[in-house]
Amino acid sequence: MESSRKIKIWVLFICMISQLGHGFYLPGSYPHKYGIGGFLNVKVNSLTSIETEMPFSYYSLPFCHPKEGVKDSAENLGELLMGDRIENSPYRFKMYNNETEVFLCQTKPLSGEEFKLLKKRIDEMYQVNLILDNLPAIRYTRKEGYFLRWTGYPVGIKVQDVYYVFNHLKFTVLVHKYEDTNVARVMGTGDGAEVIPGGNAGSDAPGYMVVGFEVVPCSFQHNADSLKNLNIYDKYPSPVKCDPSIVSMPIKENEPVAFTYEVSFVERDIKWPSRWDAYLKMEGAKVHWFSILNSLMVITFLAGIVFVIFLRTVKRDLTRYEELDKEAQAQMNEELSGWKLVVGDVFRAPSNPALLCVMVGDGIQILGMAVVTILFAALGFMSPASRGTLITGMLFFYMILGIAAGYVAVRMWRTIFCGDHKGWVSVSWKVSCFFPGIAFLILTVLNFLLWGSHSTGAIPFSLFVILILLWFCISVPLTLVGGYFGAKAPHIEYPVRTNQIPREIPPQKYPSWLLVLGAGTLPFGTLFIELFFIMSSLWMGRVYYVFGFLFIVLILLVVVCAEVSLVLTYMHLCVEDWKWWWKSFFASGSVAIYIFLYSVNYLIFDLKSLSGPVSATLYLGYSLFMVTAIMLATGAVGFLSSFWFVHYLFSSVKLD
Repeated sequence: MESSRKIKIWVLFICMISQLGHGFYLPGSYPHKYGIGGFLNVKVNSLTSIETEMPFSYYSLPFCHPKEGVKDSAENLGELLMGDRIENSPYRFKMYNNETEVFLCQTKPLSGEEFKLLKKRIDEMYQVNLILDNLPAIRYTRKEGYFLRWTGYPVGIKVQDVYYVFNHLKFTVLVHKYEDTNVARVMGTGDGAEVIPGGNAGSDAPGYMVVGFEVVPCSFQHNADSLKNLNIYDKYPSPVKCDPSIVSMPIKENEPVAFTYEVSFVERDIKWPSRWDAYLKMEGAKVHWFSILNSLMVITFLAGIVFVIFLRTVKRDLTRYEELDKEAQAQMNEELSGWKLVVGDVFRAPSNPALLCVMVGDGIQILGMAVVTILFAALGFMSPASRGTLITGMLFFYMILGIAAGYVAVRMWRTIFCGDHKGWVSVSWKVSCFFPGIAFLILTVLNFLLWGSHSTGAIPFSLFVILILLWFCISVPLTLVGGYFGAKAPHIEYPVRTNQIPREIPPQKYPSWLLVLGAGTLPFGTLFIELFFIMSSLWMGRVYYVFGFLFIVLILLVVVCAEVSLVLTYMHLCVEDWKWWWKSFFASGSVAIYIFLYSVNYLIFDLKSLSGPVSATLYLGYSLFMVTAIMLATGAVGFLSSFWFVHYLFSSVKLD
């Protein structure tokens, strides 16, 4: 058994290596061969709009239903959390068979409620999202000499107070001839397995891969007499002229709507691994790349200057202090002020030490999750072609890294209390419940709003139960395991003794917390350009794909947060302010404040069309959830780097 398993692994490895010359096949997304005449089934996703940010089911509107009934496609955890509801549709094609004037159905006369709902969805600019062979339907429009790309097509349009529905779709399926029939059987099958004719399997019959899916929506007024006695997939008796610039099918109460479509197949020289390029090459790509590169260079240069100056200053102070004899040191201590005078208070336990340890532990867990997830996404394992894998991966890595959160929090707890391991279970339990509890509270409140709006973005109750089970059955135990290892690990010993009576902090010329809050501007400068593209992908329906740049920005953000916190900690120690613990955390964590202000600015100036208090509440709620996670992650980086610096600084000084 063991030898056969090794043989299978080597065979799969060799097959993957052999395909590197033909392109990189993303995990979970393999090429499917369709023989001529083989059925291709189109799927539908949730209706979406950038005006409300609330997705709704495709069949919540009076559209045609498939003959076999509506069936949900297999969805992963990430798709459900993102509000995707993928279902089958009545649109069905035959590979390389061009068809025109295909009749789908004629709806029942629109009731008053259906008529109002359809008008409301048109006013809110909802888009219909279709999927063929895992490719979303793409629509091209021309504006001022440029071609704009959109995923999906609008439900309808309003012209001079009259509502028109797009009831005729012109599909273009781009195909590429399948070159190696053996690769599919080795690489496996996916969504298209059920539509491959059995007789073609293993034969030399020509087959094709889907490499593009385009749609042109039209509004066409059908002849009522021509619709009589027509069944689904029958040919409409008269020609249907699809002109997207002309609308002629107004919706009226108590009148039906007929739906038709046409499809044509065009062979293109597009390799299967490159078929997502049309979705990723959105407008503004050059601005994106040059802006990110410029931001990286500027921030790296500034951080390098700060770091060099900082090292030289500290090194000069240490050298000057160690070269003096004991009498000179005592005289300097009497005459000079600075970090040398707080040697007996610098490691005094901070206020609310348990909360600090918990927040640092949760921050390390979030940061680790972000680093691993973005790294995997940059390598192509969580591409847009695999819907929901990014969110699923984030949940998985977050739960696994509960071990690191418990370990860091408990070991920090023992260090603060000089090796006392009492209470480590309580600290571990708080770590496992602090950030997940905040997330659960925010998502529950927002979910009630989505439930009240009957949106598919609402998390089903069964999924809520699954998330709670994952939380308490996987995340909490792993955090306790990490806390156990942290309790067994040796604590970090302080290099100096702490005085019994705390030293009085001299009055400051300026509020120290004002400087702490202002320190977040430099870390914010490392990511604000990238933040614009992330916000656009989240709220404007665009595809985010430059995870390599995002990984570089994340690493740079960590470095800048560490440097900013070190500089601020050193400045506070120089003015004899030994209460550096919380200030070092918020010096870098204050970047979350600027991100939240930027989110509000984005809401006001970029999401001007966002309508309704529910939509605005959802936006601000998700933004609050995001900035809380960022505050914990960046704050943990700042605190741990400052702790290392203070420990190194005072362990380098020779004291009696």
